Amino acid sequence: MNLFLAAAAAFLLFTILLGLVRVLRGPGSGDRMLAAQLFGTAGVAILLLLGFALDAPALMDVGLVFALLSAVAAVAFVRQQRLPEPGDPRAVGEEKAPTREGGDG
Repeated sequence: MNLFLAAAAAFLLFTILLGLVRVLRGPGSGDRMLAAQLFGTAGVAILLLLGFALDAPALMDVGLVFALLSAVAAVAFVRQQRLPEPGDPRAVGEEKAPTREGGDG
C-alpha cells in the first residue's frame, strides 16, 4: 500500500512539472494562475499521501494549511485582476445587444 501511495505522489509531482511548463509559456495570466492552482492542489495531495504513507500527521496538517492558502491566493488573484462580477454588464455572456442608431435600414 505504501508503494502505491508513493507512486501516486510521484505521478502528482510529474503533473507539477507539466504545470511549470504552462506557467513559463502562458499564454495569459489566467492560464498561469490555473497552473499555480495545480501546484497548490497537487502539493496538498502529495503531502496528504505521504503523511498517510509515512504515518506522519504533521504532514497532513501542513497539507491542509496549504489548501487554505491556495484558496486565498486564488481570491487575491481574481481581486487583483479586477475581473467583472456576476450581474455586471461587462461580464462574459451578459453583454447588451448593440442598438442601431439612425434610420430604418
